[in-house]
Order: sequence, then structure tokens, then C-alpha cells
Amino acid sequence: MSELLKGADGFKATGGPAFPQSGATDGDGDIFESDRMGGGGMTLRDYLAAKAMQGDWACQSDRVGNDIDIELIKKRAEVYYCMADAMLAARASNT
Repeated sequence: MSELLKGADGFKATGGPAFPQSGATDGDGDIFESDRMGGGGMTLRDYLAAKAMQGDWACQSDRVGNDIDIELIKKRAEVYYCMADAMLAARASNT
């Protein structure tokens, strides 16, 4: 978690589930709560970081390929989560 969300926990730190589900049914019509079944999905923080990554990589030149330095990739991942944290902080300040 970046400094932007320091002290935040739970829902405020992650934004909660990005695509919450109420549950699912099996073939017999039994309802299963998605959280109990591990179906909570990704958090909003993960989703925002992924969108930041997607936008960044879409703008890269053709020179960026499979030979990119792993340390650079790790740094960029930190930047994407920092962007996500900034979005969550801005969202929290507007509510």
C-alpha cells in the first residue's frame, strides 16, 4: 500500500470488490455465497492498477518487448498500484 492510503484498511484500502456477486447456484438450485466460495474476485485497487498498466503499455513504442528488464517491470508495477491508490484516495475524499 502506498503512502496515499496509509492507515486505511479493509474496504477503504482496496475499494472492495471490483465486480461483486451476490452468489451462485449449483445444478440442484443450492445458493452459494460468492465470498465463502472464494468468488469475491479482484479488488477495485487491483482493477484500477490493471487499467493503469493497460493504458501505459498501450502507449509504448514497438521497442518495448519481451527483452525488457525485469527490474523495470517491477518498478512500473509499483507505479500502477500507486496510481490506483491515488484514485482510491481521491474517491474517498469525495464521499
